Amino acid sequence: MWCTHLSAGIGAAYSSRQLKFRANKDGQRWLRRAEETRQEHLQRAALLATFPDGDSLFSWIGTIKGASGTVYNGLSYKLSLKFPADYPFKAPTVKFETPCFHPNVDQHGNICLDILKEKWSAAYSVRTVLLSIQSLLGEPNNDSPLNTYAAKLWDQQDEYEKVLRKKYTETQKQ
Repeated sequence: MWCTHLSAGIGAAYSSRQLKFRANKDGQRWLRRAEETRQEHLQRAALLATFPDGDSLFSWIGTIKGASGTVYNGLSYKLSLKFPADYPFKAPTVKFETPCFHPNVDQHGNICLDILKEKWSAAYSVRTVLLSIQSLLGEPNNDSPLNTYAAKLWDQQDEYEKVLRKKYTETQKQ
Protein backbone atom coordinates (compact mmCIF):
# COMPACT_ATOMS: atom_id res chain seq x y z
CA MET A 1 0.00 0.00 0.00
CA TRP A 2 1.26 3.44 -0.91
CA CYS A 3 0.23 6.84 0.38
CA THR A 4 1.04 10.22 -1.10
CA HIS A 5 2.07 13.01 1.25
CA LEU A 6 2.21 16.58 -0.01
CA SER A 7 4.43 18.99 1.84
CA ALA A 8 5.33 22.48 0.65
CA GLY A 9 4.18 21.52 -2.84
CA ILE A 10 6.50 18.50 -3.08
CA GLY A 11 4.95 15.03 -3.29
CA ALA A 12 6.53 11.99 -1.70
CA ALA A 13 5.28 8.41 -1.61
CA TYR A 14 5.56 6.24 1.46
CA SER A 15 5.07 2.48 1.70
CA SER A 16 2.90 1.02 4.47
CA ARG A 17 6.08 -0.08 6.27
CA GLN A 18 7.40 3.47 6.21
CA LEU A 19 4.01 4.74 7.39
CA LYS A 20 4.15 2.44 10.42
CA PHE A 21 7.63 3.70 11.27
CA ARG A 22 6.50 7.31 10.88
CA ALA A 23 3.39 6.61 12.94
CA ASN A 24 5.47 5.19 15.77
CA LYS A 25 7.89 8.10 15.55
CA ASP A 26 5.44 10.99 15.23
CA GLY A 27 2.27 9.45 16.57
CA GLN A 28 -1.30 10.38 15.92
CA ARG A 29 -0.48 13.88 14.70
CA TRP A 30 1.29 12.56 11.61
CA LEU A 31 -1.39 9.96 10.85
CA ARG A 32 -4.12 12.57 11.09
CA ARG A 33 -2.30 14.95 8.74
CA ALA A 34 -1.65 12.12 6.28
CA GLU A 35 -5.36 11.26 6.29
CA GLU A 36 -6.36 14.93 5.93
CA THR A 37 -3.99 15.26 2.97
CA ARG A 38 -5.46 12.14 1.37
CA GLN A 39 -9.00 13.44 1.89
CA GLU A 40 -8.11 16.87 0.45
CA HIS A 41 -6.62 15.18 -2.61
CA LEU A 42 -9.74 13.04 -3.10
CA GLN A 43 -12.03 16.05 -2.70
CA ARG A 44 -10.06 18.07 -5.24
CA ALA A 45 -9.98 15.11 -7.62
CA ALA A 46 -13.76 14.79 -7.37
CA LEU A 47 -14.12 18.40 -8.54
CA LEU A 48 -12.06 17.89 -11.71
CA ALA A 49 -11.95 15.15 -14.32
CA THR A 50 -10.49 14.85 -17.82
CA PHE A 51 -10.17 12.07 -20.34
CA PRO A 52 -9.55 11.74 -24.08
CA ASP A 53 -12.60 12.19 -26.31
CA GLY A 54 -12.60 8.93 -28.24
CA ASP A 55 -9.29 7.74 -29.64
CA SER A 56 -7.68 11.16 -30.06
CA LEU A 57 -5.12 12.33 -27.53
CA PHE A 58 -5.54 15.85 -28.92
CA SER A 59 -9.23 16.21 -28.08
CA TRP A 60 -10.32 15.79 -24.46
CA ILE A 61 -13.47 16.18 -22.44
CA GLY A 62 -13.27 17.66 -18.96
CA THR A 63 -15.64 18.22 -16.09
CA ILE A 64 -15.42 20.80 -13.36
CA LYS A 65 -17.71 21.27 -10.41
CA GLY A 66 -18.37 24.58 -8.77
CA ALA A 67 -16.35 25.02 -5.59
CA SER A 68 -18.06 25.25 -2.22
CA GLY A 69 -18.44 28.79 -0.97
CA THR A 70 -19.31 30.06 -4.46
CA VAL A 71 -22.64 30.53 -6.24
CA TYR A 72 -21.52 27.66 -8.51
CA ASN A 73 -21.40 25.15 -5.63
CA GLY A 74 -23.06 21.90 -6.68
CA LEU A 75 -23.11 22.72 -10.40
CA SER A 76 -21.20 20.59 -12.89
CA TYR A 77 -19.88 21.74 -16.25
CA LYS A 78 -18.54 19.81 -19.22
CA LEU A 79 -15.65 21.35 -21.16
CA SER A 80 -13.89 20.49 -24.40
CA LEU A 81 -10.11 20.74 -24.64
CA LYS A 82 -8.41 20.80 -28.05
CA PHE A 83 -4.63 20.54 -28.07
CA PRO A 84 -2.70 22.20 -30.92
CA ALA A 85 0.17 20.47 -32.71
CA ASP A 86 2.68 22.64 -30.83
CA TYR A 87 1.27 21.90 -27.36
CA PRO A 88 2.59 22.44 -24.66
CA PHE A 89 4.19 25.55 -26.17
CA LYS A 90 0.76 26.80 -27.20
CA ALA A 91 -2.33 26.74 -24.97
CA PRO A 92 -5.16 24.29 -25.57
CA THR A 93 -8.47 25.70 -26.76
CA VAL A 94 -10.92 25.21 -23.92
CA LYS A 95 -14.67 25.80 -24.20
CA PHE A 96 -17.67 25.17 -21.99
CA GLU A 97 -19.89 22.55 -23.61
CA THR A 98 -22.47 22.95 -20.86
CA PRO A 99 -23.85 26.48 -21.19
CA CYS A 100 -22.33 28.59 -18.42
CA PHE A 101 -23.75 31.90 -17.20
CA HIS A 102 -20.62 33.81 -16.19
CA PRO A 103 -19.05 37.22 -16.84
CA ASN A 104 -16.02 35.66 -18.58
CA VAL A 105 -17.88 33.09 -20.71
CA ASP A 106 -19.77 33.96 -23.89
CA GLN A 107 -22.88 32.28 -25.34
CA HIS A 108 -20.68 29.91 -27.38
CA GLY A 109 -18.72 28.67 -24.35
CA ASN A 110 -15.56 30.67 -25.10
CA ILE A 111 -13.62 31.58 -21.97
CA CYS A 112 -11.76 34.83 -21.31
CA LEU A 113 -8.86 33.67 -19.15
CA ASP A 114 -5.34 35.05 -19.50
CA ILE A 115 -3.56 31.71 -19.05
CA LEU A 116 -5.40 30.42 -22.12
CA LYS A 117 -4.09 33.38 -24.11
CA GLU A 118 -1.09 35.66 -23.57
CA LYS A 119 -0.12 34.31 -20.12
CA TRP A 120 0.16 30.67 -21.24
CA SER A 121 3.25 28.76 -20.10
CA ALA A 122 4.43 25.33 -21.20
CA ALA A 123 4.75 24.57 -17.49
CA TYR A 124 0.95 24.56 -17.09
CA SER A 125 -0.81 21.22 -16.97
CA VAL A 126 -4.39 20.30 -17.83
CA ARG A 127 -5.06 20.20 -14.09
CA THR A 128 -3.74 23.77 -13.77
CA VAL A 129 -6.07 24.89 -16.56
CA LEU A 130 -9.11 23.25 -14.98
CA LEU A 131 -8.29 24.59 -11.52
CA SER A 132 -7.89 28.08 -13.00
CA ILE A 133 -11.28 27.84 -14.71
CA GLN A 134 -12.85 26.53 -11.52
CA SER A 135 -11.32 29.46 -9.63
CA LEU A 136 -12.55 31.89 -12.29
CA LEU A 137 -16.11 30.71 -11.66
CA GLY A 138 -16.01 32.11 -8.13
CA GLU A 139 -13.76 35.08 -8.91
CA PRO A 140 -14.56 36.54 -12.33
CA ASN A 141 -12.60 39.32 -13.99
CA ASN A 142 -15.32 41.91 -14.51
CA ASP A 143 -12.83 44.26 -16.20
CA SER A 144 -12.97 42.17 -19.39
CA PRO A 145 -16.39 40.51 -19.52
CA LEU A 146 -17.62 38.45 -22.44
CA ASN A 147 -21.10 38.48 -20.89
CA THR A 148 -21.83 42.07 -19.81
CA TYR A 149 -25.20 41.16 -18.27
CA ALA A 150 -23.56 38.61 -15.96
CA ALA A 151 -20.81 41.12 -15.11
CA LYS A 152 -23.35 43.79 -14.12
CA LEU A 153 -25.33 41.30 -12.06
CA TRP A 154 -22.26 39.83 -10.29
CA ASP A 155 -22.26 42.42 -7.48
CA GLN A 156 -25.84 41.45 -6.58
CA GLN A 157 -25.01 37.88 -5.55
CA ASP A 158 -28.54 36.84 -4.54
CA GLU A 159 -29.99 37.93 -7.88
CA TYR A 160 -26.99 36.54 -9.77
CA GLU A 161 -27.46 33.14 -8.13
CA LYS A 162 -31.18 33.09 -9.00
CA VAL A 163 -30.44 33.79 -12.67
CA LEU A 164 -27.53 31.31 -12.69
CA ARG A 165 -29.56 28.47 -11.17
CA LYS A 166 -32.52 29.16 -13.47
CA LYS A 167 -30.32 29.09 -16.58
CA TYR A 168 -28.46 26.00 -15.37
CA THR A 169 -31.74 24.15 -14.70
CA GLU A 170 -33.01 25.09 -18.17
CA THR A 171 -29.88 23.68 -19.83
CA GLN A 172 -30.18 20.44 -17.87
CA LYS A 173 -33.69 19.87 -19.27
CA GLN A 174 -32.45 20.07 -22.88
